[in-house]
Amino acid sequence: MATILQTKNLTKSYGKTLALNNLTITIEQGQVVGILGPNGSGKTTTLGIILNILKKDSGSFEWFEGAYGHHFNRKIGAILETPNFYPYLNAVDNLNIIKHIKNSEKDDIYELLKLVDLADRSTSRFNTYSLGMKQRLAIAGTLIGNPEVLIFDEPTNGLDPQGIAEVRNILKRIAQSGKTVIMASHMLDEVEKICDQVAIIKKGKLLAFGKIGQIIHDDKLIEIDSDDRQKLQEWLNHQTWVKSWLLSKDHIELTTSKDLPHSFVNQNAFENGIILHHLVMKKKSLEEEFLHITKN
Repeated sequence: MATILQTKNLTKSYGKTLALNNLTITIEQGQVVGILGPNGSGKTTTLGIILNILKKDSGSFEWFEGAYGHHFNRKIGAILETPNFYPYLNAVDNLNIIKHIKNSEKDDIYELLKLVDLADRSTSRFNTYSLGMKQRLAIAGTLIGNPEVLIFDEPTNGLDPQGIAEVRNILKRIAQSGKTVIMASHMLDEVEKICDQVAIIKKGKLLAFGKIGQIIHDDKLIEIDSDDRQKLQEWLNHQTWVKSWLLSKDHIELTTSKDLPHSFVNQNAFENGIILHHLVMKKKSLEEEFLHITKN
């Protein structure tokens, strides 16, 4: 699999503030990568540097293994800020301007508008669009010229639930076409639904990078409780499928690597004289893992 982007020790400061601290990542072709971090973590700075909008202090980055030299931007479509089009022109006219700027005559504007679910509003002026529609038109604009890579900075920021779902579905369709997608976001739920890899950064430093399944451990969490907690704890200490358990105020939370059914746990406890009045199976989410990784 070809390497699309490789960064080595990228560093950037704004005065005394270290915005990016020796960032080193490798992104392969066809991956959908989420760059996750709290506000001010260095996400937008990272995107600005790799697009040659911002100057790095030190380190290096290379697109497409150097195949396109200094013209790599021609193979990239990006949205970094609020979509900005001519307000009194319609969708078709605005996209035709982008076609002219990119000198790309092969693109079918109506097919792009269908992809982003704007075909029925193709002749409506941009200033009549909702925020979600404006974002979808901007996504269509990034696709002009058939770029190999698409970059989005907070693509669902400020959208209502319907707008978020619409943009999410479009990004999924784009990802399924085989393009490499890089999106910066602080919305963990959206990254988990769209991306197959995630880079977690905080204060400019990379804390974790890998597939979602590797970042989120496969361990299952089970909330369990009984009126006889002492007997329950003694029983848990002798169960080979229990990796660890923790006593809380309301229940006992145990960790297991096995995907166990409710019936197995309940029956096993009952056969050992323990009647459970609380049993909830949980799977660790990206949000829980993110909070754990970034807590310090």
